[in-house]
Amino acid sequence: MTALTTAETASPKSLRPRVFVKVRGMPVIPVFILLVFIVVGVFGSFFAPFDPTDADFSASMKPPFWQEGGNFKHPLGTDNLGRDQLSRLLVGTRVSLEVGFVVVVISGLMGCTIALLAGYLGGWVDMLLMRLTDTMLSLPPLMIAIVMAFILGPSKQNMILILVILGWAGYARILRGEVLRMREQDFIKLAVTAGSSNLRIMLVHIFPNIINSLVVLATLQLGIVIIAESSLSSLGLGVPPPDPAWGTMVAEGRRYIGHAWWLITWPGLAILLVVLSCNLVGDWLRVRLDPKFRQV
Repeated sequence: MTALTTAETASPKSLRPRVFVKVRGMPVIPVFILLVFIVVGVFGSFFAPFDPTDADFSASMKPPFWQEGGNFKHPLGTDNLGRDQLSRLLVGTRVSLEVGFVVVVISGLMGCTIALLAGYLGGWVDMLLMRLTDTMLSLPPLMIAIVMAFILGPSKQNMILILVILGWAGYARILRGEVLRMREQDFIKLAVTAGSSNLRIMLVHIFPNIINSLVVLATLQLGIVIIAESSLSSLGLGVPPPDPAWGTMVAEGRRYIGHAWWLITWPGLAILLVVLSCNLVGDWLRVRLDPKFRQV
């Protein structure tokens, strides 16, 4: 009996790509953070110990409970108007949750629809839709968002509209490549031969095969949308005060960062954790849903 080669004796684990080894298991902590983000976004107003808009000047600028002058009544401190930071942080989660999920769903559906039409129909439809997509991708998104927010005015609805207008092009450009690849598959040609309509082929045969890519893009896009929402709110172009939002809290805390670090730290840390968790979960989904890695 001949000796086994090194490749034959190597364990399956040692043959896996290094990136797969890093993300092969579910990222428990990022998933937990996102679950907490969703729960707090939905039920945050019930968990908040105070009304986030009520001012109490007698408790103005209270530090967190572990610092001198702080207390457990306001565990994360208060702002210049005496508003409880914990309550504002919990209730402000709802804004990021609503804006993030609404923008991701609407822009994802728009981009997927354009990708299906452009990739499968081809011809002048593809040329027209892709030139529009390239135009949107060539624009500086933050600058356009600031200009549009200034024109439309600060509100949550306007912010969602702006981010949807700026967000669909990324989906369309990436998913179109998937549709072009699927269009050349044998089962699509058999469906055409069988007399299936273009609409049925796009919805029944192509769309289910690009859902994996759509889910990964949506997960990664959620973090981008939260950053964009926070950026607009911090510039005074998002949710108008006194309603709390993470970006608004960051903007208000900048003026007092020298002697009240907690005003900007808690919302900034919340943005950091949620966006980082979205990216890690999106990266994990990208690997887990890729057939090449499943075969390995």
